[in-house]
Amino acid sequence: MRRTLPTRSFRGAAASVAVLATLAACSTDSSVDDDPTAQDPSSDVEEEGGSSQEWFVQAEYDEQMAQRDATFEGDPEQPWLQYIDGEMTDTSDLASNQPQKVCFANASISNPWRQTGWITMNQQLEVLQDEGVISEMETRDAQDDDNTQIADIDYFISEGNCDVFIISPNSTAALTPAVERACETGKPVIVFDRGVNTDCPTTFIHPIGGYAWGIDTANFLVENLEEGDKVVALRILPGVDVLETRWAAAEKIFEENGIEAVDYFTGADPTEIKKIISDELVQGEVDGVWMDAGDGAVAAIEAFEDAGVDYPVMTGEDEMSFLRKWEETGLNGLAPVYSNFQWRTPLLAVQKIAAGEEIPQEWVLPQEPITEDERADFLEANEGMPDGHYAKFGGEDLPGYPQVWQERQIP
Repeated sequence: MRRTLPTRSFRGAAASVAVLATLAACSTDSSVDDDPTAQDPSSDVEEEGGSSQEWFVQAEYDEQMAQRDATFEGDPEQPWLQYIDGEMTDTSDLASNQPQKVCFANASISNPWRQTGWITMNQQLEVLQDEGVISEMETRDAQDDDNTQIADIDYFISEGNCDVFIISPNSTAALTPAVERACETGKPVIVFDRGVNTDCPTTFIHPIGGYAWGIDTANFLVENLEEGDKVVALRILPGVDVLETRWAAAEKIFEENGIEAVDYFTGADPTEIKKIISDELVQGEVDGVWMDAGDGAVAAIEAFEDAGVDYPVMTGEDEMSFLRKWEETGLNGLAPVYSNFQWRTPLLAVQKIAAGEEIPQEWVLPQEPITEDERADFLEANEGMPDGHYAKFGGEDLPGYPQVWQERQIP
């Protein structure tokens, strides 16, 4: 069995554009990653990003804008099972009273967000194995490589022993044909996190999406800044749909409100992040910092401290390192969320399919930022967790809590 370590992505507006084949977002927390500075040396992290409007689709922007205020079906105490009402998939013909073998083709676990989710997924697996729902989960990890993941899916298909396929695609367009081949087996196919250009899967599970992230974060900055103020946008990598749509939405809102925004690709390298902020501060005042992911947020804040200037208005993520630095500094911040608890949902979908229950065709999960008023509660709830942990991981009721997550027991 091959295992590995992915980056985040979701079915984006420009999914037809090929995404990067090799992709490895880095952690800034050395307690989480064996090599926190490792990254693709070919990445031009110093290149300032251009416009992302080629990724912008107004209809998807409008849809996610509305979904931010949608009513979610289900128990709010179990957000990993909530969904926005919509078309459902009848799974009655897929019902089985036999334990299911799950075949999971994972893009990777190469950053702390995915590592946190992978831990949670395996603890959920333990519960469903004990209940006799799942016999085993064979996992093949593509290590952020499209070709490897395509081969992994084809291996599962040819092996012929899979009752259910779960796929977290490395990229959108490249993985679409392989996902369609899995669908052709007649077995349930569950796609989550990142999407593909086909509606053949039994369900596609994801939080609201990149536009919602961009809307929440850009609106927060606009509300706390003045027209003409400057924002530095720190972006991990180009070509990843959920990251591109985050920036496409934010860029649109900044332009509409007279905020001067300059964006850079950083590779999530804390040294590069510090250099970018320091260079911008030499040129003049920086009023806000926008990030398309929380990796490196602490490094950005430290650049302001090193320069001896006031903290910016800032958006990070629900990674613990940012929440702790946010509290320590008292800066004006917001922690957007790309709900990590979604890693539980595919296995719970297997349970529902085996029972013949209908499930959402597109399973849209809640995606709510953490505000300053909520920060203390999430810090308290996650006390003792490492900096690379994500506050909204949703595993508090699973076996092994909290030790498994504290010790980063990655299977």
